[in-house]
Amino acid sequence: MELLTRWTLYALPWIMLFVMAGPLPGRLRDEGVAGGLAWAQLGLAAVQSVLAIPLLRRGIEHRRREREVPWGLLALATVAMVAGQGAGVALLSTVGAPDGSAFMTAATMNTLPFSLSCALLLSVRAFTLLHAGIGAATLAALAVAGEGPFMVVGSAFAVLLMAALALFTVRSSIWMLVVMWELDASREVQARLAVAEERLRFGRDLHDVMGRNLAVIALKSELAVQLARRGRPEAAEQMAEVQRIAQESQREVRDVVRGYRGADLQVELAGARSVLRAARVDCRIEYPGGDGGEDGGADGGWDGDGGWAGGLPAAVRSALGWVVREGTTNVLRHAEAARCTVRVGLGRAADGGRTAVLVMENDGVSDLGTSASAGTAGSAGNGLKGLRERLAPLGGTLWSGPGEGGTYRLRAELPLSADPGGEGRRGREGREGRQGREGREGRQGREGGGV
Repeated sequence: MELLTRWTLYALPWIMLFVMAGPLPGRLRDEGVAGGLAWAQLGLAAVQSVLAIPLLRRGIEHRRREREVPWGLLALATVAMVAGQGAGVALLSTVGAPDGSAFMTAATMNTLPFSLSCALLLSVRAFTLLHAGIGAATLAALAVAGEGPFMVVGSAFAVLLMAALALFTVRSSIWMLVVMWELDASREVQARLAVAEERLRFGRDLHDVMGRNLAVIALKSELAVQLARRGRPEAAEQMAEVQRIAQESQREVRDVVRGYRGADLQVELAGARSVLRAARVDCRIEYPGGDGGEDGGADGGWDGDGGWAGGLPAAVRSALGWVVREGTTNVLRHAEAARCTVRVGLGRAADGGRTAVLVMENDGVSDLGTSASAGTAGSAGNGLKGLRERLAPLGGTLWSGPGEGGTYRLRAELPLSADPGGEGRRGREGREGRQGREGREGRQGREGGGV
């Protein structure tokens, strides 16, 4: 497209030179002044056609803001145009009015290359003023030469009409080129954004995967050290658990790299209960869709309209699973909690739509811990920021802050209709890849005892 437009503009002055020369070549055989003036006008028109090629090229580059206006070359083209118009007026005065129509075509042929170049290099206002001056100068020169009113007005009008056509043709062609350039630029930006988005996804998933697992490994290792110092045989069991979590982390990191990793709400709830109880945190989970454990059948605040008959969409389960995972990490890192409650229930949005609501509340939060958990500007953590990025495409919201009685509360709400393309598939693939782990963590959570 760009190559076609460029060469069309380059060829246009030469095409018009041959089409609009009219009877001027017939004057080349004349003797004396008339023949010399005909040669001069035709030669100057050819010079302008030659100068039009670099001027048009510079004009296109100027429109792309790659180069400045070549004022020197433009001044040279102006001199050639003025000289050609002067030669045409002199030739008309020499041969007389019968060749008036020939002068009109020759005048427009003489100004066309200059007009094409100026349409790219000058603003519309400057172009209009310049060509109004050219038309007025042509009108004045013909009037001084004693030509009739028709010749005077017709020649000036022909020059102005050709300038307007040149402006429209060039500007419309360049407009199409600009649209094409912007489209190419947008594709490049889109490619860069896709790379940046993938980097953010990888960083967010790596933080979510390794954050909790490393916190659990640190907790289990510390517990194993204390048990080993007391000579307790349970130390070996804790270190075996550390080994299992490390191997699980390896698998999850590989899933992150492949881009097919998901999170399941029920699995994450079982894991959170197991980890928090190991940290001596009284963990209560109120999840009507649970596995039948002692917390699983509690009333999680559903509105009674349909209950759990249809289950949660895969995208909602996955998103809430990430919220549980990050909330558990925050409890372990930023709080000295004695109790933690996780409630999953139904709610109503402002527009009346059904939503899934997850509330995670814990005590033992200091001012520093509250700031770190909330992910404020002074905090180094990015977990809650990543959660908001996960929930936003699903139309979900995330709120974190102080709760009642000196507690810290994390609340996520998602519309039940949220299931963008591909999310459910990734969640299913992730769950299928972790069925063994789900069973182990579910059994571990049930073996931990009631709360």
